[in-house]
Amino acid sequence: GIFYGFSSFIMGALGKLAPHEGIAAMQSINVVVINPAFFAAFFGTAVLSLVLGVVAVLDGSVAGAALLVTGALLYLVGCIGVTMVFNVPLNNRLAGVKPESAEGAEVWRHYLVAWTRWNSVRTAASALASVLFIVAMV
Repeated sequence: GIFYGFSSFIMGALGKLAPHEGIAAMQSINVVVINPAFFAAFFGTAVLSLVLGVVAVLDGSVAGAALLVTGALLYLVGCIGVTMVFNVPLNNRLAGVKPESAEGAEVWRHYLVAWTRWNSVRTAASALASVLFIVAMV
């Protein structure tokens, strides 16, 4: 849900601010999100996905095994993988600029497009993984 919020309206709202204001806001968000509650939900879901996928692979007779494996792969690659390979490096690049600088404005223009694109990928992957897990339970 939080990924969807960022792709559907939060990044658009930040993009309407002056670049230095948008940069400062996103820099703050990227610091505050590093907390135990978010990490527990984000990486806890990854661990649970991994466990479900491994169990389904090891015991193919588990009801909905193919759905569980597919859901696990979607979450692990489409959410965790995309975050680590694309969103985190973009966040690190943004963290290294001064909001009022010309470099900051240039990084921000690229960041808004690229970060939102990859966030939308992880939004879709997470949502589809959730649907597959639910269908597997049914």
